[in-house]
Amino acid sequence: MILSGQEIKKHMGKEIIIEPFDEKRINPNSYNLSLAGELLVYDNHVLDMKEPNPVSRIIIPEDGFLLEPNRLYLGRTNEYTSTSRYVPMLEGRSSTGRLGLFIHVTAGFGDIGFSGYWTLEIFCVQPVRIYPNVEICQIYYHDIDGEYELYKSGKYQNNTGIQPSLMYKDFEK
Repeated sequence: MILSGQEIKKHMGKEIIIEPFDEKRINPNSYNLSLAGELLVYDNHVLDMKEPNPVSRIIIPEDGFLLEPNRLYLGRTNEYTSTSRYVPMLEGRSSTGRLGLFIHVTAGFGDIGFSGYWTLEIFCVQPVRIYPNVEICQIYYHDIDGEYELYKSGKYQNNTGIQPSLMYKDFEK
């Protein structure tokens, strides 16, 4: 079951934390999150799963930044989120999708107990100008049946910024 916008609001500050929170961003069954003012791009044309891949930082100016097609950009939400009872899910807004802008290419499924900022995997099919602080994606919450354990630690738990892939750590085991 997906929580309604009113249920999200009801659990705000208890089982669901979104900071900063703006009641005007509540939708019928989701909450809009906004894009922070920076991006990361990978420096190398070929990426290696077993190695840390170097990145460069791009600051998004107030008058916008033009995304190039066929290039992966990593951004993050302005909002810190945390949940102790519901499964968080992240999707791009339909308005961004209609521009050919994909906001969260794969990893939209969160874990109960995840706390941090969401790293956004941004990809476009044609040039698109983006702006800092734009409401770019939405978070929604599923209820869960059965016993569960909270996500407590991991590569991306309690992050404070954009997180490039840390898959190389999986090979260190």
